Amino acid sequence: MNFADRVERVEPSATLAISDAASELEADGVDVVDLSVGEPDFPTPENVVEAGKDAMDAGYTGYAPTNGVPELREAIAEKLQGDGLDYTADDVIVTPGGKQALFETFQSLIDGGDEVCLLDPAWVSYEAMVKLAGGSLSRVDLAAHDFQLEPALPELTETVSDETELLVVNSPSNPSGAVFSDEALRGVRDLAVEHDITVISDEIYKEITYGVDPVSLGSLDGMGSRTVTINGFSKAYSMTGWRLGYLAAPENLISQASKVQSHSVSSAANFTQRAGVEAIRNTDDAVVEMAEAFEERRDLLVDLLADHGVEVSAPEGAFYMMVPVGEDSEAQRASEQPNGEQSEPRGDDSAWCEAAIDDAHVATVPGSAFGTPGYARFSYANSEERLRKAIDRLVAEDLF
Repeated sequence: MNFADRVERVEPSATLAISDAASELEADGVDVVDLSVGEPDFPTPENVVEAGKDAMDAGYTGYAPTNGVPELREAIAEKLQGDGLDYTADDVIVTPGGKQALFETFQSLIDGGDEVCLLDPAWVSYEAMVKLAGGSLSRVDLAAHDFQLEPALPELTETVSDETELLVVNSPSNPSGAVFSDEALRGVRDLAVEHDITVISDEIYKEITYGVDPVSLGSLDGMGSRTVTINGFSKAYSMTGWRLGYLAAPENLISQASKVQSHSVSSAANFTQRAGVEAIRNTDDAVVEMAEAFEERRDLLVDLLADHGVEVSAPEGAFYMMVPVGEDSEAQRASEQPNGEQSEPRGDDSAWCEAAIDDAHVATVPGSAFGTPGYARFSYANSEERLRKAIDRLVAEDLF
């Protein structure tokens, strides 16, 4: 078979590959502490589960309208209006997961050669989606600025131009957990207006923050007509397997993205959407409880790493942190093999993560997968007991 160039340009998802490797080890009876997964470890709130069951019992098991059931689109619009965004139900498409919302946006906006600017570290699928749409990439590295955008605005100013079609902003960020300042977002606004750039504001972690209140980019003056707001139910409501997300955008993009949805996935599942209405309207307390638990775990992990001389930028949102795995770690040195011979030095973050899962049975994701080598992404969507065990194992294997 001859495969399409656009597919051969894309690598498999690094995060899912690590998660699959962890699952294989577990299937062989190995106890793996999985810090690679981007999934809350809390059950879906019971009232949401019951709403899904009730919807199935009521017969909501057939096709749903392409753009989503009216009740859910209205609930989403009301939520977004509460965030200062001027959207109505007609400006919303409900999708099978936030990833599909992003995919439809890239497919609707990017033609061959169109430039898309990413802020590194950037979630792994952004690059793949740009390539599948035929676009080209420019990148701005935030690692040197503790993963914050505001001090990197001069680099962003030099990177974007009138040739830039799309800029992707993810705050709170996967993988760094950084929440970008209001001043940073105003800087994005100024550049977007100056160069007529459309901006994706990926806000999938907006409800999971610690002591900060993120601003929605589309609420800033001048951004309503050029912002695509992406969000979903997987993270805030612990509904990963329900596959429910959405995009909100100006009417002209909605009409184009709706075509992509209608000719691909058709719609999100009908009964899932009914559960989504319950999630938006009646789970505020559960969301707060989960966020508070994540904050406690973040603090614990920061302290555990500091106890072993590893300093990290404490995240203000999401449930990830970028951990440096630099030249001083044992993983960067040659390791002794059972036959007494020395292996080749493991001199990058991918080798470190390989050693972590093979030797310590701790799964993490290499920072190079996000465009930021020299780091590993740790997810703290795990119990405090398991987080302690993970660090103990990594220290025991001289990885810290």
